[in-house]
Amino acid sequence: MPTSPDGTIEAGEVWKRFRADTRPSYLQDQIARVGDRLRGRHGPSWRWALREIDLRAAPGESVALVGQNGSGKSTLLKILTRVMYPTAGRVGVAGRVGALIEVRAGIAPQLTGRENIYLTGSLMGLPRREVRRRFDDIVEFAELEDAVDRQVKFYSTGMQMRLGFGVAAFLEPDVLLVDEVLAVGDATFQQRCLERLRHVLSQGTTLVFVSHDLAAVEATCERALWLHDGVVRSTGPVRDVLGDYRASVEVAAESLAPIDGLLSIRDVELTAPTGGVITTDGQLDIDFVLGSDSSYRTWVYVGVSEGPASPIFLLNPGRETAIEPGDTAVRCSIARLPLPKGRYYAWTAVFRGWTDGAQLLAWQPVARFEVHGPGLAETPRAVVRLSPVHVASTWSVSRL
Repeated sequence: MPTSPDGTIEAGEVWKRFRADTRPSYLQDQIARVGDRLRGRHGPSWRWALREIDLRAAPGESVALVGQNGSGKSTLLKILTRVMYPTAGRVGVAGRVGALIEVRAGIAPQLTGRENIYLTGSLMGLPRREVRRRFDDIVEFAELEDAVDRQVKFYSTGMQMRLGFGVAAFLEPDVLLVDEVLAVGDATFQQRCLERLRHVLSQGTTLVFVSHDLAAVEATCERALWLHDGVVRSTGPVRDVLGDYRASVEVAAESLAPIDGLLSIRDVELTAPTGGVITTDGQLDIDFVLGSDSSYRTWVYVGVSEGPASPIFLLNPGRETAIEPGDTAVRCSIARLPLPKGRYYAWTAVFRGWTDGAQLLAWQPVARFEVHGPGLAETPRAVVRLSPVHVASTWSVSRL
């Protein structure tokens, strides 16, 4: 059979199951176990973490794994790195593999940062001279110039993560597997990591990227795999898969009951001034009624999201709002709605006064609405939508 080129990932019909730990910790656990046997009860049951997973990537491709916590994303990465093996199925990864699945994964705490870099390089099959050639770049990226000769056990979590990512990304593996550990770093370091990921992709490295940051996924990956309870719910171009995933988040948000605090939401209505459809760059009026048993000086916030709690934009009146006992009508008018076509949610929250800041109404979705207008992804190649905001502009191009 022909050998697959380095950087190829082929995983077919992968199944993985786990069983609860059967070791009793206390005497009462042993007694309960004996009682279960006498009553004919079975031991710990098996749970399928992955079921019939297919994943294929050619050299240089970038694939994202998305889904809720517990959906099987990290388990699949560990199978690809051979940290664990599938219960059934076949897995093949050609070439050198660099992985950053957990902050301390592959890092020996008793060794220094320098020793860890050379050790990881040798485990990846790189000659010592090749590791030495990249050593300074790794140390500079990880910002460990003053700590590289200290034992890693004295590093902070952030320092260990920077070292792990630097080693994984700068030793130029054929396949790079990155889990959500990037969330440990600050915003500046996360941006540097994403830039480095784009660089290794441009050099032909195959990337499998796990992240809850959907904007980073869209900006980095070409394809995506959405896992839910260990099953593939959607696979294909990243824009299509993330659209399916966002839709599921929206459905979950719809099912949430209103959360009343010292204030309550009595009524919500979203309208266009003419009573027609809500359009891009058109006016949107958000009207809602707040119920209260007391008087408050408040700060009212309204936001718009695609389903998750993080808003695309956030608005407030810029001043305190008086809430009296009974019902108070509040209107937020957006003169030019900066959203492309799609489905969105209006969120709101209310806090007591500027100096107090106590929460009177929790941040929660209150209404769903559709926007009609241009879609940002409508380009000749139907590329991913890197921003959920629509800004009107005029362009001119001339030869100098």
